[in-house]
Amino acid sequence: MSIRSLLPVLLLALPLTACQRAESPNPPQGEIIATVNGKPIAKSEFDLYIETIERQSGRPIPQEQHAEILDQYISMHLAAEAATKQGLTKRQDVRDQLELARINVIVDAALQDYLDQHPVADEELRPEYDAQVAAMPREYHARHILVDDKEAADEITAALKKGADFAQLAKQRSKDSSSQSGGDLGWFTPDVMVKPFADAVVALEPGQVTEEPVQTQFGWHVIKLEESRASAAPPFEEVKDRVKVLVQRKKLQAYLDELRQSAKIDKKL
Repeated sequence: MSIRSLLPVLLLALPLTACQRAESPNPPQGEIIATVNGKPIAKSEFDLYIETIERQSGRPIPQEQHAEILDQYISMHLAAEAATKQGLTKRQDVRDQLELARINVIVDAALQDYLDQHPVADEELRPEYDAQVAAMPREYHARHILVDDKEAADEITAALKKGADFAQLAKQRSKDSSSQSGGDLGWFTPDVMVKPFADAVVALEPGQVTEEPVQTQFGWHVIKLEESRASAAPPFEEVKDRVKVLVQRKKLQAYLDELRQSAKIDKKL
């Protein structure tokens, strides 16, 4: 997993372009795979270009296509060299993009190094898993009757208070598609419902009906809560890798917060 995926908001995943290479003052190290106008291209650089294409396309590139791709990469170097000679790298917009890309690469390496130096221990995973499970929303099983106006909803509420059967009234009066099943909405979590409806459901006790109709953009609802339960959590071993990613994110966020606390920052916005 890429280090960038751990902090998607904090890092800018900007692609590096060949124009960066044209300004690099450091000669490449290791095996040289090509030379363009006297400037060598390291095999490690080309391998990274191949890896980038493979990651973006989601498929491996056969070895027999590498020569063709090398020609494409050489063309990129030539275009970058021409752009540099034209002074494009002195334009502010280009300089800004180059600086962002440079920072992105350095931060990527720095955060990966931090995780290497501060690996997540197995004993850190279970507490995070337990915390995530505890934060899972409850699930609710409810029925509702949906009508167009409050007067009709009040009539239904009054009938229910006199002992009318909720499911039967739903079949007779509700305009919702759930009417044929007696207004049964099945199991759901509050976040999938519009807020007024969800708030009303959460406030009910099992078997209780709303005292007053609830208005949403769909109309007026009379709601009955059948039952509620804690959400079923996936087994720890099944989500262990995802829990590790969460712990890594928290470690990185704590590290960045520490850097901010020790820095002198003057913001204009």
